Amino acid sequence: MEIAPLLFDLGRPKPTTRQIADLVKAGGADALTEAIRRADAARYQEVQCRSALNSVKGMPFKWTLNPYRGCTHGCHYCYARRYHAQFELGADDEFASVILVKTNLVEVLRRELRKPLWTGELVAIGTATDCYQPIEGSYRLTRGALEVLCEFSNPTSVVTKGPMIVRDTDVLVDLSARTECSVCVSVPCVDEDVWRSLEPGTAHPMQRLRAVRELVHAGVYAGVLMSPIVPGFSSRPALLERTVKAAVDHGARFIGSNVMHLEGGTRDHFMRWLESERPELVDGYRQLYTTKYAPTAYREKVRSVIQHAKCKM
Repeated sequence: MEIAPLLFDLGRPKPTTRQIADLVKAGGADALTEAIRRADAARYQEVQCRSALNSVKGMPFKWTLNPYRGCTHGCHYCYARRYHAQFELGADDEFASVILVKTNLVEVLRRELRKPLWTGELVAIGTATDCYQPIEGSYRLTRGALEVLCEFSNPTSVVTKGPMIVRDTDVLVDLSARTECSVCVSVPCVDEDVWRSLEPGTAHPMQRLRAVRELVHAGVYAGVLMSPIVPGFSSRPALLERTVKAAVDHGARFIGSNVMHLEGGTRDHFMRWLESERPELVDGYRQLYTTKYAPTAYREKVRSVIQHAKCKM
């Protein structure tokens, strides 16, 4: 009896991120003919990752995990824009409109945590692009990764601007009972004008703060990351103090902060955006950012204002 030829055809395997880079280099983003376009007008390209855990240096953690590359939040200051350029994708609109989805991330993570050489070091989730951007509602890769990390009682930290994280409160509570677990919700500034200018695709800052309150109430060690502080936008002392107060009022267990740094594709994108939207700030930025970091004295001044605000609360 002849068996239908497609009966056992599982289809072509998903491309790797490197294959995607080669494809885009040859034909641009339009070469991603299998990318799924959704109602948000972004294109989602499913890929296979060879590893879920990424080794990093110069950070307070050694291992990161990012289910997605690119982010529909589209924050103009996002340092991860430069990573998109590594895959031949633009750091401008394509960063927010072409998203790579690592569909096999959960199974690869489980395999890596089972390796005898894995010593259970802290894994930081969402350090490059937001692990709770809207598409997580469909793919649930971040939740799956948290479940695996919980299964192995592996120390974990999460950073996000997405209030969707409250969906996974049950896993975070379970993980917190087994090992070290922290959640940093990014709220650089509570001012609505600043939010609309710099973070066009994100949830309202107060929604994020309500997520902090809900997580803390459930017993999760959660706080606010006022990062980045953007000179000329969110750096005014009155705004810094308002944001600190709002974080404290919502029960944040900790408040961290950092001044924006600019390098690579992020610098190129931000300066083009600044020239278009706030041209009066361009010269000041060129003087302030002669390197990728603002001067130490400037960063120390911002830090002292925030510290003073915290001491007053």
